[in-house]
Amino acid sequence: QVQLVESGGGLVQPGGSLRLSCAASGSLFRLYVMGWYRQAPGNQRELVAAVTEGGFKNYAESVKGRFTISRDNAKNTVYLQMNSLKPEDTAVYYCHSAGTSGASWGQGIQVTVSS
Repeated sequence: QVQLVESGGGLVQPGGSLRLSCAASGSLFRLYVMGWYRQAPGNQRELVAAVTEGGFKNYAESVKGRFTISRDNAKNTVYLQMNSLKPEDTAVYYCHSAGTSGASWGQGIQVTVSS
């Protein structure tokens, strides 16, 4: 069982930046992929960005050039640096991992982009 705890969300003005963090604990033998999803009211949950343990990264088209995902394998932590935020980035952001212990989700953290 893997537990994921997110931090770093909040309210930011359009054009601003936030950095999300997600720390994994528990049965961490191998975490093949760590990533971030988001869900806005009335929408389905969608992939934002993911990174493999080898460093391969994948981004949603809507965030390319603005968001950067990174991970620290020694700390079992994944980060999402979000720049040039837009109101349409407003959502609950969920950390996700997939590894030898199966798939896990964090509880979610609110990101609100508004003036």
